[in-house]
Amino acid sequence: MSESSKVQLHHLERSAYLYVRQSSMRQVIENVESTKRQYALRGRAIAHGWREDQIVVVDSDQGESGASAVWREGFQHLVADVSMGRAGIVMGLEVSRLARNNADWHRLLEICALADTLILDEDGMYDPANFNDRLLLGLKGTMSEAELHVLKARLRGGILNKVRRGEYHCPLPTGFVYDEVGNVALDPDTQIRETIVHFFETFSRVGSACQTVKVFRNEGLNFPSRRTGGRTTVFRPLSASTALRVLNNPRYAGVYTYGRRRYRRAIDGQRKVQQKHDSSDWLACIPNAHPGYISWEQHQQNLKLLEANGRGYELARGSPPREGAALLQGRAVCGRCGRHFRVRYRSTRGKQEAWYICDRGHGTLGERDCQSIAGPAVDEAIGALIAEKMTPAAVELALDIRREIEARQEDADQLRSRATERAQFEADLAQRRFMLVDPRNRLVADTLEAEWNDKLRALAQAREERERGRQQDQLVLNDAIRQRLLIMTTDFKKLWNDPATPNRERKRLLAHIIEDATLIKLPAEGITKIHLRFKGGKTETLTTLNPKSSAQQVKTPPMIVQLVDKLLDDHIYAEIADILNERDLRPGGSARPGRSHNRFTALRVAYLVHRYAVRSRYDRLRDRGMLMAAEAAARLGIHEATVVRWAEHGMIARHAYNAHAYLYELPRSPPAKHCSRWDRLTDRAAAFRPGKESRPSDPIERGAV
Repeated sequence: MSESSKVQLHHLERSAYLYVRQSSMRQVIENVESTKRQYALRGRAIAHGWREDQIVVVDSDQGESGASAVWREGFQHLVADVSMGRAGIVMGLEVSRLARNNADWHRLLEICALADTLILDEDGMYDPANFNDRLLLGLKGTMSEAELHVLKARLRGGILNKVRRGEYHCPLPTGFVYDEVGNVALDPDTQIRETIVHFFETFSRVGSACQTVKVFRNEGLNFPSRRTGGRTTVFRPLSASTALRVLNNPRYAGVYTYGRRRYRRAIDGQRKVQQKHDSSDWLACIPNAHPGYISWEQHQQNLKLLEANGRGYELARGSPPREGAALLQGRAVCGRCGRHFRVRYRSTRGKQEAWYICDRGHGTLGERDCQSIAGPAVDEAIGALIAEKMTPAAVELALDIRREIEARQEDADQLRSRATERAQFEADLAQRRFMLVDPRNRLVADTLEAEWNDKLRALAQAREERERGRQQDQLVLNDAIRQRLLIMTTDFKKLWNDPATPNRERKRLLAHIIEDATLIKLPAEGITKIHLRFKGGKTETLTTLNPKSSAQQVKTPPMIVQLVDKLLDDHIYAEIADILNERDLRPGGSARPGRSHNRFTALRVAYLVHRYAVRSRYDRLRDRGMLMAAEAAARLGIHEATVVRWAEHGMIARHAYNAHAYLYELPRSPPAKHCSRWDRLTDRAAAFRPGKESRPSDPIERGAV
């Protein structure tokens, strides 16, 4: 079928679309002949009957790759107009101009077939609704995609061949440069090298990327950063993302690497990291290929430390020390299920308490929590053990700490000195530029003078920051801290328990001594067993008392109840309260906030007797044969008032069972009743001696014990 027969009247009534594209801006600038050939297709459309005003040129995708249609707005606009029936013919120099992707190409063919739109290229005109034309167009699309694959394979093969030899030049991270012969060398800038060395030393000391960022911020240090696509290096505040990127880059260990990440095209056409591979899966991994800032072994240790820090609460967690009060953070192991404890903090009456909780089973299987152990008692026992073990080595430890602080201060001051030297060089350079300019050329002179003033201000600021850093370093080792270091050499326990000692430092010290601690709570016995495993393999077991609940804290101790039971044989409630207060014993309610001043009273003792069903003093005296006043009067054949008077004068024994009531004990030989003006009761009481004397419990006569 000829081209003229394919063009119908309804095709000519619609517009003719000319799609123009080059793969890169370099091709747009240099390959102008290709662009002219594409624009020349308008003559073909006019020759087939389209008017010039009906030709729509779509050239907004110049400099865009045809591998995908996601980022090509012109192609998307073309497909939309075709699907809406506005296009009678679509023209392109060749299939590769319209699409290098079979999915996009066949989608366009399907829409053109449904909309009855023709396709024209340099070889001829095609009707997608015709089977033969569609078959030929599909073959051309496949060949275009295969052509792109062949081109990429050739380029990729050459790159990989150089990669295997370690000769392919990749963009270098900050701190490395290519020398005159193309070899990788350390940056000649001393400030850049020393800053990177200080970064790795700081990470080895603190063990965390975020803590390294905090150290740089506290010391007022900046980190070098190379601008994208340029050779200039600027100093900026260190960020966590920069720290992680530097720690994960093996080039800093002197290793040539290629293919650490694999990329794939997503649905939106963007390149995304598919997965990260181990060093064994890299396309190239050549150790000792160039100078580095650290060794390959140190790089591997840094990666393991980062992985352990980001593991969450897995079985083998080894998190860096933090500010919390939990001493066994990341090192407490459940003695029942073997998982690591989580640390939770709870504020109780304005005081923060740490708890070790094992709740993995609840989160995964809906089981009950294994254990929940209060941290203060456990941490106190372990702190006492560490203080006991570390006292002999405290002298050497104090000296090491002082040397480490001084070395850290020297490194920070040296880096600030480098920054000052750089600012001085830039100020001198700006001065020389200003001196060389013709004074009559005020336009240039004013600009150079302003630049010189900016450099002088930067120099003054660098000097101020260095002086400020020196003053802060002097405050670090002031007299108070020197005194604390001296205390460490004599009494490490006092320094360990000092509230001014940061929890982070305690945990760092503990990490060098203890591998882990297995905790198991025994509620029936009221204790918690701690099985410690030291770094050298030695083990030790500690036992701590479980903290009491609120109800248990306000409960009177059983020892006091037993003592009250014993004292009731000889004393009344008021006397017992005085005895307990003299022994410095306190009721259970004194444990409540604001009630520490509470003391025992007769009413509190009576409550204990009633609450714990202790046998009362009245029942005890009745069991011993004591009688009421009326009963004693009936036995002796006298009046009750006479019984009371005889007891007051000691002629019969009486025993108090409360503060105002008594029981009476009859003697073996009771006195006879006699009333005479010449034989008074007081005289007879002095001469009377009962046959069996009893120990009276008269508060009036005896008083409180």
